[in-house]
Amino acid sequence: MDISEFINKNKKICIVGLGYVGLPLAAVMARKYQIVGFDINSTRISELKAGEDKTNEVSSEVLKNVGIEFTDDAKMISKCSLIIVAVPTPIDKFKKPDLTPLEKATETVGKNLTKNMVIVYESTVYPGVTEDICIPILEKESGLSWKKDFHVGYSPERVNPGDKKHTIDKIKKVVSGDSAETIAFLKMIYGSVITAGIHLAPTIKTAEAAKVIENTQRDLNIALVNELSLIFGRMDIDTLDVLAAAGSKWNFLKFLPGLVGGHCIGVDPYYLTFKAESIGYHPQIILAGRRINDNMGKHVAENTVKNLIQAGNLVKGCKVLILGLTFKENIGDIRNTKVVDVYNELKKYGINVYVHDPYVLKEEVKQAYGIDMIPGIENNAPYDAVIIAVNHKQYLEELNYERMIEFTRGDNPILIDVKGIFNKKEAEDKGFLYWRL
Repeated sequence: MDISEFINKNKKICIVGLGYVGLPLAAVMARKYQIVGFDINSTRISELKAGEDKTNEVSSEVLKNVGIEFTDDAKMISKCSLIIVAVPTPIDKFKKPDLTPLEKATETVGKNLTKNMVIVYESTVYPGVTEDICIPILEKESGLSWKKDFHVGYSPERVNPGDKKHTIDKIKKVVSGDSAETIAFLKMIYGSVITAGIHLAPTIKTAEAAKVIENTQRDLNIALVNELSLIFGRMDIDTLDVLAAAGSKWNFLKFLPGLVGGHCIGVDPYYLTFKAESIGYHPQIILAGRRINDNMGKHVAENTVKNLIQAGNLVKGCKVLILGLTFKENIGDIRNTKVVDVYNELKKYGINVYVHDPYVLKEEVKQAYGIDMIPGIENNAPYDAVIIAVNHKQYLEELNYERMIEFTRGDNPILIDVKGIFNKKEAEDKGFLYWRL
């Protein structure tokens, strides 16, 4: 396929799925190409047409001036020559890959597939999904033949939500395809907008595997420091002090303990372990890391309860404030947030739990988790304990010991500092019962 036809805008590119990945990608590619942005969510399309992105990944100014043709009409896909699929790939309640969004999107593309199209997948999957699952669906729905009538590529997303420094165009892009010609074409397309450069993977399965291990590696490193915090906590040694000392050596990897949620690190390893088990290998290290990280919310809740008891409180009926619900700081993304595990565990003890987060959409939280967010930090004060679960910029700027004393009660107010924001000695000198991972 001739890239010049895309540059002179005789041919269009369609981005399927306009979430945290698809929309920023569409905005970047629209600087050079004619882009159609497709999503099945009509409300989302209406908002984007009005210049509103509730994920806050793309500004209103950019949306209004970027020239993307937003639509929920699947027939528009057939008018494009390059289709990029960027839909979510979550896990189900049994921690198994849920490929439903990907399969449905592929069916939609297949129904609108025309000859000589190139379809690229960006969704995170285990090795083999593109060729073993997606391509058969494309052939079935279109009646066309792979490699004869259409071609397929894979270029895994590397979006870091909320990161305004490492944007899509500044992160090296992995690209692969079903032929040398497809790879060369995609290299030119992506390379024209990705300033960080392109890495060519020799096969689609290689690129799929590369993506799924990126977050598996991070997950295991965080699991290690989380396990260290479990050990050092029993030894009455401060974990962050230990990490600071060990980190003085040049080759010590700097990872911190914490709650591991989100749509990537807390999900991707299960895609790899699912595939491994399907071919007869039972992963041990990866699943061990997952078990540790998945139980950290319960660990935080249990230590909150221990501190409530230490302070002389009757646990049932206590009031606890959780600050932050998102899976990371300064974004509104609540997908697979492990702060919910803290909330649910505390509720089991009969504790009245109140949650505040300046970034989330309250209706979205209610629908996803059944939690009613409070509008202000002091709304239900005084609290018996405060859990700072997410280090949002607003909390870093507005919270200090004096203010927290105002909305807590008792001679020894409890501060559970999950992210290690405050200085332990200073907090204890101010009279707080202080705990952190």
